[in-house]
Amino acid sequence: MLAIDSSARIAPTAVVGAGVEIGPYCVIGPNVVIGDGCKLVAQVHIAGHTTIGAGTTIYPFASLGTPPQSVHYGGGPTRLTIGARCQIRENVTVNIGTEDGGGITSVGDDCFLMTGSHVAHDCHVGNHVVFANNAVIGGHVEIGDHVFLGGQAAVLQRVRVGESVMIAGYTALREDAVPFGYVLHPIGRLVGLNVVGMRLRGFSRETIRAIQAAYRLLFEGEADGKFADRLDHVAAEHSAVPEVVRMVAFLRAAKRPVMMTKPRGSHADAGE
Repeated sequence: MLAIDSSARIAPTAVVGAGVEIGPYCVIGPNVVIGDGCKLVAQVHIAGHTTIGAGTTIYPFASLGTPPQSVHYGGGPTRLTIGARCQIRENVTVNIGTEDGGGITSVGDDCFLMTGSHVAHDCHVGNHVVFANNAVIGGHVEIGDHVFLGGQAAVLQRVRVGESVMIAGYTALREDAVPFGYVLHPIGRLVGLNVVGMRLRGFSRETIRAIQAAYRLLFEGEADGKFADRLDHVAAEHSAVPEVVRMVAFLRAAKRPVMMTKPRGSHADAGE
């Protein structure tokens, strides 16, 4: 059974799953697919080639699947995918991709996009990600699983944010952030590790200690030689710890500057 308010406007070719609720004054475009059990509270606008995963709730004045804010977009049938069980709050905007940027913007499962947050074209957001109020990311950004962006945080285009990174509110992130890092300062600086996030994910004490040891070796200058040498050292010493292996892989895949500077006198770890 569907519950669709009479004031909603749904294109005849849109696909609406079972048990969907569509509230007053929603507008659904012709190439939209809405999964089972979704709820559009009211005045939601979904356009473009957009797919919404099952069980997602979207609040008033959210606008999903509109054309990218890019002068390079040529009007092609690029896409947006939103995962299952997401919470998309008021005034959130998420754009479709561009033809030369991969053609798709994606948001994973179980994400929470709070009021006024924005996901730009060709971004890829992982699972269990939280954007606090008015957090925004530029085009082509990659956000790993379990990332938290504080209120008013902003991520520059083409930056990568590793898994379980915490970005404090009012932070401008201009460089790649290593997995499990804690980023703080109006101009983002790596100041330690997101220990709270790791504990919430159920990481063992041994795993957290291994990540801390790798971090110290990489970013606090406890080893001599170039960064590439320290990276090889970490890879060899912690090859049995999957989380550290992923950290090493993230750093080796970097195509742009990676945030590495830890200011003197800063706090070491979030939650310590």
